[in-house]
Order: sequence, then C-alpha cells, then structure tokens
Amino acid sequence: MRGGGPAWQETLVDQARQEAVTWRNRALLLFDRVAMPVAVCDVYGAVLLANPAMAAECGTTPGRLRGRDVLDLFSPREATQVERVAQALRLRHRSRYQVSVRWRAPGGAERYGELTADPVSDTVEDTPALLVMLRVDGERAPSPAPHAEQARVTSMEARILALLAAGATTARAARETGLTADGVTYHLRRLSSRWRAANRTELVARAYALGVLAPGVWPPEAPAAE
Repeated sequence: MRGGGPAWQETLVDQARQEAVTWRNRALLLFDRVAMPVAVCDVYGAVLLANPAMAAECGTTPGRLRGRDVLDLFSPREATQVERVAQALRLRHRSRYQVSVRWRAPGGAERYGELTADPVSDTVEDTPALLVMLRVDGERAPSPAPHAEQARVTSMEARILALLAAGATTARAARETGLTADGVTYHLRRLSSRWRAANRTELVARAYALGVLAPGVWPPEAPAAE
C-alpha cells in the first residue's frame, strides 16, 4: 500500500469536499425556504446573504440586500441596545443578542419587532458572522395623507421650524424668537401632534414635505407668514 497511500488520502479529501458541497447546498435550500426572515451579516452588520422572506420585508430581492447595513433596513428603537451588542462583539462574546426594531413595510405600514443575532464561525478564534433573524410583532397602518389644513402654520411656528432645521436647540430657538423654552416646546408639541411626528427630525422632514420650509435653501427659510 506504499504507492496507494497518497492516492487514498486524495480520495478521502475529494469525498470530504463533495460532502461539504452537498451539505452546503442543502443548507442554502433550507435557508431559502424558511418562512422566518433570516440573513447572514458580517460582524459590522453588512448583509452577506438574505432569504426571500427577509427581502420581502424590505420590498426587494435577496441579491439587492447584499452589502446593505441591517441597521439601515431596520431602525433600532433603543440606541443603547446596539451599543451593548457592538461592545460584546468587540470582546468576542458569543451570546445571543436581541434588538427591538421598527421598519417601513412595502405597503407603507410601520412594522415593529425584534432582530436576534447569533455569532457563528468555524472556530472560536475566527471573526464571527452574524446569523440574524427577524420576528414581526405587529404593525401600524400607514398614516393618511396630510390634509391641506395641516400645512398651514403660524409665522411663529414657521420660524421655529426653520431654526430647528438649522440645528438650533430649544434654548437658542427661544432666544431667537423671544419666547421661553416652554413656549418653544409648546409650539413643537402642537405641530408634532398635528403632523403625527415621532421626534424633531421627523417634524423637520414633514415641514419640508408639506412645503412649509423651502427646499434647497440654506439657512432654512419659511414662506411669508400669514
């Protein structure tokens, strides 16, 4: 068997490779057929592979998700959760990590749920990939189109929105308008309620969308007061 030693070893290697390919194809077939949205990401969150269910949540195809940041697709509801996960991954901890997220479904509804990330790799020393699964907990119907009346703002509201769009704090907006900080907050709360804006960033975005602030102008400007 002296002459057959190397040949025998090559045969074993070939068999092992064929078995690995077979199991990989089976795993990919199962991956594609799983009803739960699943993706494989690198340690930084970039999508390497996604199944059709995950792509459907984003209104696209699996191939178009490749390279996208999973946290751009699904917005964390608490930034501190993401910071804790990032720190744990830097320390090579291999626990299961969960992040509460929300995202916009293809039909326009806002969905919310939970991303679960499991670090996976061949050895403990290897930099892990992340097996990411999405659980959908519920959704809110899309907000109705804004009524024309919603676009009407007072001169003071318009001025506060322009200051906000320029990055002003509540204190600075109060100084610029001659209001108290509570007065500025009062106007912002009224606008947020009227436009169903969740935060100040969304409030400014709505102002531009409704034509309250002029696009392409810096510093931000409001139209003539009524």
